[in-house]
Amino acid sequence: MFGRSGLCCFCFCLCYITYFLFFLAFFIFWSIFLPQEPKFTITNASLTQFNLTNTSINNNTLHYNLTLEITIRNPNKKVGLYYRRILVVANYRKKRFALVRLNSTPFYQGHKNTTIVNANLEGQQLMRFKERDISNFNSETANGVYSIDVKIALRIGIRFGKVKTGYFKIPRKSDCKLKVPLSTSFNGTFWSGFQITECKSFHIFGDPDAA
Repeated sequence: MFGRSGLCCFCFCLCYITYFLFFLAFFIFWSIFLPQEPKFTITNASLTQFNLTNTSINNNTLHYNLTLEITIRNPNKKVGLYYRRILVVANYRKKRFALVRLNSTPFYQGHKNTTIVNANLEGQQLMRFKERDISNFNSETANGVYSIDVKIALRIGIRFGKVKTGYFKIPRKSDCKLKVPLSTSFNGTFWSGFQITECKSFHIFGDPDAA
């Protein structure tokens, strides 16, 4: 027969072993199915309009028309991805000028699969440019190639076999630093000469939807 102290010791050891086995099983499961983040590549970009109109001092209106072809690769061998929302944010000189939510979502992407989506960013945006920003814009206009920073934020779900998680925001964004030539028209067809650009991930501090 156990005394009171022996019984307490036995219960403590039993609880400890149970928790240990639970965390060990979870660790093994997570190691096997550890999901990797999807990989983004901008495979094509067409910039048919990108010009400024002056409204007042330090206030300039940017008129833009940018179309992106985005390739998404799920690198996981045993994990499928549900894309609930994909946000595409475009910045010039560290200032946001466009944000769109892709109409292609929601969709499911199987393991080791590749999906191509398109983003169309068109409109105008008031930009508070300083003299250095204007000088840089004029220089890039003369060269016909613009430095545009595109960020991609996700809300996804994960599927392990028949088990599916809820949707959550990935605490990282994909950063795509693009060099986009202004497209030229040839016999009614626009040609840009854009170079394929792979995107890199970085941690988000604060709201993942922020630029």
